[in-house]
Amino acid sequence: MRALTRRFLVPVALTTFALTVSGCSTSPTTPATGPAAGATPAAEATAADGSQPLDVAAAPTGTPTPTAVARAGGRGSGASRTSLKVASFDRRTGRAVISTPRTAPPSGTPAATPSDAGPDPAHAPVKTGDVIASAPAPGAPDGLLAQVTDIVGETDRGTEVTTRPATLSALLADDEAKGRIPVDPSSVDVEPLLQGVKFSWAGTGGATFGPKGAKLPLGSLRLDVGAAVATAEGAPASAAASVNGFVQLAPEVEFSYDGAAHDHFLGLTGDWTARWELKGRAAGGLKQRIPFAKLHADPVIQVGPVPVVVNLDLTCYIQVEADGRITLDVEQNVTGDFRVGGSYAPTEGWTPVSASDVTSSPVKATVTAAGRARTALGAEASIGLYGMVGVTADFAPYLRGEATATATGSTDGTGSVVGTWALHGGFDLSGNLQLQLSVFGTPVLRHRIPLGSLHREWPLVSGTGGASAPPAT
Repeated sequence: MRALTRRFLVPVALTTFALTVSGCSTSPTTPATGPAAGATPAAEATAADGSQPLDVAAAPTGTPTPTAVARAGGRGSGASRTSLKVASFDRRTGRAVISTPRTAPPSGTPAATPSDAGPDPAHAPVKTGDVIASAPAPGAPDGLLAQVTDIVGETDRGTEVTTRPATLSALLADDEAKGRIPVDPSSVDVEPLLQGVKFSWAGTGGATFGPKGAKLPLGSLRLDVGAAVATAEGAPASAAASVNGFVQLAPEVEFSYDGAAHDHFLGLTGDWTARWELKGRAAGGLKQRIPFAKLHADPVIQVGPVPVVVNLDLTCYIQVEADGRITLDVEQNVTGDFRVGGSYAPTEGWTPVSASDVTSSPVKATVTAAGRARTALGAEASIGLYGMVGVTADFAPYLRGEATATATGSTDGTGSVVGTWALHGGFDLSGNLQLQLSVFGTPVLRHRIPLGSLHREWPLVSGTGGASAPPAT
């Protein structure tokens, strides 16, 4: 499926990471905010001890990302860029083949077995105790961060070694680095789960993809979706139920590492826009959750000499709940920014961070009959490093409509209807910090730390009168 979906290189990676409304944060401490998109203020600052912080930038495109190696017994971080490559990796056994430009074989060369001559540690490109950080490689689609535990031997592809998981602290030691890097919208793999899902993006270099690409801000991506939902029994054909909408965002990875102070942060930030419409009379008792796209990206950020692989996953969904009585034709427009992630400090340990400034308004609203309905355009998402999940979140912006009506009458045929109706916008958020955040070299979490189950709602529009809310039948 990956080979097929690569044709639809589009990124929505985290419509959902828009996490709490203005001023809402679950973190008692807020780590330093990273630089503006594409900037690397770390290069302009100076640490307290006079050392220069490491640059944080997107890994170069069009050329292979250098592999970093921290030599066993080296001083300081000891990490340096090398021409070594991970030719293959077996996650189950921890075995890897490390190649050099001289030994790297042509593409398609079959796997080889270790040489009968046995291992030759003196001439191996890596030694026991070395720590390797690599961009995605064969057998390691999430990148590789590992320490060499033994030299097995030479193959025609390179030197075979055994490894065990390592941490960034083994490479970055007491160094300091921080920055925000835009996610290249053309680097995201998209797997559509419904027919008719449309993808579009506009890269910072001016390239675009999809029918909406030319209209998007640079660095943004967009996903349009429409889906029919079960219509209430007995509803007229004109009340057929459906949901249509789009999400648009420009996600950035925020990364902060301070080895001396043991202060770290990993998260996502960016601007986003969403608009969706609920139309018709959905079936009573309906609570339908419809996934419509899966997205995955492994952006590589260059932290000094070290390639840091960030893993982003997102499943976008539509959810509809209704009682089968109310008929709606409602469209909501939502805009805002977001920040979500995990912050570590020695005194507090790992702390969830989630904040967003959100505004919304109804573009149009028609409500008939008495009843209730709710629709959400949400997503389940995760962010991690080197295949180890750090933060999971489920964010669901929603639109809720309700109407009530009271009818009076008499034997002479006269009577009246008094009705009230209201529309509300809101969101629900839940999620966790995961123990795998120990990749920074911090103490392992003994349990998941909830982001907190957050719920916010605000009024959009309301009214009274018989024309807006006639009595239920």
